[in-house]
Amino acid sequence: MSPDPARPPIPRDAADDLAPGIVGARRELWASVTGSPPRHVSGQPVEPEQARGKIENFVGFAQVPLGLAGPLRLDTSAGMREVYVPMATTEGAMVASYSRGMRLLAAAADSRGGRGARARVLGEGLTQDPILVYPDAEQASRAASSASAQFAELQAIVAGTTSHGRLVALRPEVIGRRLVLVLVFTTGDAIGINMAARAADLVSAEVAKRTGALARYVHGQDVEKRANARALVEGRGRRVVCDVTIPRDSLAGIARASPEDLVAILKSYAVGFAALGTQNWTVQSANGLAAVMLACGQDVAYVTESATGLLDFDVDARGDLYASVHLPSLIVGTVGGGSGQGTARECLELLGCAGEGGANVFAEILGATVLAGDLSLMAAFASHEFVAAHERLGRNRPSGAGD
Repeated sequence: MSPDPARPPIPRDAADDLAPGIVGARRELWASVTGSPPRHVSGQPVEPEQARGKIENFVGFAQVPLGLAGPLRLDTSAGMREVYVPMATTEGAMVASYSRGMRLLAAAADSRGGRGARARVLGEGLTQDPILVYPDAEQASRAASSASAQFAELQAIVAGTTSHGRLVALRPEVIGRRLVLVLVFTTGDAIGINMAARAADLVSAEVAKRTGALARYVHGQDVEKRANARALVEGRGRRVVCDVTIPRDSLAGIARASPEDLVAILKSYAVGFAALGTQNWTVQSANGLAAVMLACGQDVAYVTESATGLLDFDVDARGDLYASVHLPSLIVGTVGGGSGQGTARECLELLGCAGEGGANVFAEILGATVLAGDLSLMAAFASHEFVAAHERLGRNRPSGAGD
């Protein structure tokens, strides 16, 4: 998806942004990007058959408002991309805030020959952590050595179960008389949790048989879909970094804040984060991730891990703002699960990430989206515009309501 010609702005109507004409104009913009109109996003029903294997006691499909943020201009591992980002949410003002942040990222590319925002997947690996129990710590330690020695055989067991996934690392950790098998898998463009769980079951069973374990639990040390310290330190899924340098004038013109304002407020936030003992040192990563993941058919429960990360602001030698976000546990996929049909497929096609080969770029777009949202929100806090924006755009201001 080439950035040239530049994507036009998203059509808006200050008088009535839900009027049929302006909504139609945005759907035409969508069709101009993908080559076909967003039929399911526009309301065409999805066949119930497409829910097979994804839900029980089926009654229909949930509807959540979906808007477009952007355009987002980004240097990805697949080259420059300029995309409109679909976001499903019921939080008024949020899509507008992310769009403003994306304008800041674009301004970085437009000024003084800057390269703009750059995002990369630094590594990937989905972990599973079965636990084996032994009579005492000595036998657990011997089992750890045995498991490491048979790594090649365990890799072969996994290879026999899947054509997409691979066991790439095994880290045995002894905790008392228990042995945690930290298994790391690559899963291609899928989240791959079912594949990894099956492989972990087979691997742990083989180790238990060879080492005489008293008990075995596939989800023994279960980091699945829960906030945890490992998500920040070791990462899980795809590890993504996105950074940008935003000129001082652009930051002032678009967001009415200075680089010093944003550095100062982030320092104060860091004190609060430390007191909380949180693993999420971003500002609103869960907002952007949940909205895009919901739009794109992801397992939204993974937001608990995926929102883990670090935000960094600094003033560079020219007085501009350097900003970066590090997301070490993005758990997303572009094949399998709910990504292949209906509105999810249409949204991934809009991003140019549908199907095989799309997961890394999708993760990089998510990283840039998080950075855009955090920049915009922190600027709103620094300029004291946050409450006013929510009062003007938020859900508590229905049409016709007075001031």
